[in-house]
Amino acid sequence: MKTYYFPNTFLWGAATSAYQVEGAAEEDGKKKSQQDVINAGRRFSDASVTSDFYHHYKEDVALMKEMGMKSYRFSIAWSRVFPDGDGDLNEKGIEFYDNVIDELLKNGIEPIVTLYHYDMPLALVEKYDGWIDRQSVADFERYARFVIDRYKDKVKIWTTINEQSIIVQFWTQKNLIPEKYLSDHQIRYQINHHLNLAHCLAVKAVHELVPGGIAGAAIGYNPIYPLTSDPKDCLAALNAQEFQNQFYLDVYFKGFYTKSVLIYMQDHGFAPKVEPGDVQIFRENISDFLALNYYSSECVKWPEEGAVFQESGVNWSGKKGEMDSHEIQEDFYEKILNPNADRTDWDWTIDPWGMEYLLRDIYTRYNKPLMITENGIGYHDILEADGTVHDDYRIKYLHDHILAMARAMHYGVEVLSYNPWSFEDLLSTSNGYEKRYGFVYINRTDNDLKDLKRIKKDSFYWYQRVIRDNCISE
Repeated sequence: MKTYYFPNTFLWGAATSAYQVEGAAEEDGKKKSQQDVINAGRRFSDASVTSDFYHHYKEDVALMKEMGMKSYRFSIAWSRVFPDGDGDLNEKGIEFYDNVIDELLKNGIEPIVTLYHYDMPLALVEKYDGWIDRQSVADFERYARFVIDRYKDKVKIWTTINEQSIIVQFWTQKNLIPEKYLSDHQIRYQINHHLNLAHCLAVKAVHELVPGGIAGAAIGYNPIYPLTSDPKDCLAALNAQEFQNQFYLDVYFKGFYTKSVLIYMQDHGFAPKVEPGDVQIFRENISDFLALNYYSSECVKWPEEGAVFQESGVNWSGKKGEMDSHEIQEDFYEKILNPNADRTDWDWTIDPWGMEYLLRDIYTRYNKPLMITENGIGYHDILEADGTVHDDYRIKYLHDHILAMARAMHYGVEVLSYNPWSFEDLLSTSNGYEKRYGFVYINRTDNDLKDLKRIKKDSFYWYQRVIRDNCISE
């Protein structure tokens, strides 16, 4: 049995996001974000209370310390700091983050701050349709610069935009999109362009304001395999890799859009409008690292002639609209479920080998440090009558993925941290509290808040030992 040891500087931790864990959605001056509205229209819990981290943060940080966490990746809610997005500062809102960051540092936990995790202030969506309008870039830069400057002596690791590729792929689930735009796929890539500019300007702010600070994006990343060794399937995998992954990473690390994808977009009429000076902003603000949110892998094949791939989505008004990205790539590649991987109850593949594959592949392409800022398995956890939660399936999942990460590091990949999703149960974007990810069980359901008691699962104690020993064995 081989044992892999991690560097003493390795940042073991866990992750959450503001709208999924904080609650207090309209308390102490905070106003609604677009996610508050999106979640309010779904069949499960809204974002008004979630796990109530807002009122339990000291208790939760104490549990983080008990588990041995060296870092905590979390996001700041733009609409808690600037409730109208572009208006006055909310003193009570920023005071909350002052307190959280100070509590983390007091307990020896490195804060890893995400500036944007889907929650555009509703006021800006109502004012100019959010990320659709270029004004969003200037308003985000103002917000980001304020936060970065405030914590420049306390926070050294900054992630800018969470899962930009997911925002683009599932644009009507991660944005409030007015009905008039739903048939215009150019809009989703214009949103992406504005997100790229926002990301780069946040990187610039970190480099200018934070002594020794580093910045990068947190990207949702799925490794992509060809279904067979047929050259056309391999070409389809290359197309999918460039469209779904490199298209984002090339901006972060090379300062320009992937040529093949941009040409495809131009051929099909949905390329973003790029203003003079935009590419210069890309080139002057290269990321220091890449943060990866990894859950599952994908498989593709060469598309059959005439194939069209569509799914129905719901826009912010509750009306149906086309939201699936594959319909505009039907001549480029066709996605299918990976036939060689197990799947969760929600049909997400379980592929720990994909962790090693993507880490080695990305590091070879870009030679930049990497971080894991999300990785985990959602499950129907059961609270037993004796107050315990036995989640051996989560322990196995995390063990196998940490082992894969360790193998990649053994072969030279520089990984700075591991922050699995999630520290505690929180509001799943697609399944509420039915789908649980945490090391800590939150005693509530979608329909009943109960007492919100924090209960340590078996995985809590297992991860505590991994952190303490700073190693993983086969």
